[in-house]
Amino acid sequence: MLFTILAEHGYNADFISGLAMLGAGIAMIAGIGPGIGQGFAAGKAVEAIGRQPEASGKITTMMLVGQAMAETTGLYALIIAFVLIFTA
Repeated sequence: MLFTILAEHGYNADFISGLAMLGAGIAMIAGIGPGIGQGFAAGKAVEAIGRQPEASGKITTMMLVGQAMAETTGLYALIIAFVLIFTA
């Protein structure tokens, strides 16, 4: 919708496409957060297993669930980037 409004006001297609690509790049910055969070969670899980090896199954399960939830942020950013790239 925004792209049609810009086109109606006289902006050319290259300018609109450039803005879409810039927005897609900014959206992919959101992929940094999940990567850092998942690495931190894995490190803490390894520390916890080192301290309490008998609970390794439960710790691993909880770590994987947490990492899956953190990964959704990166996937949402990727979807937004694809929408911006292919609809402009």
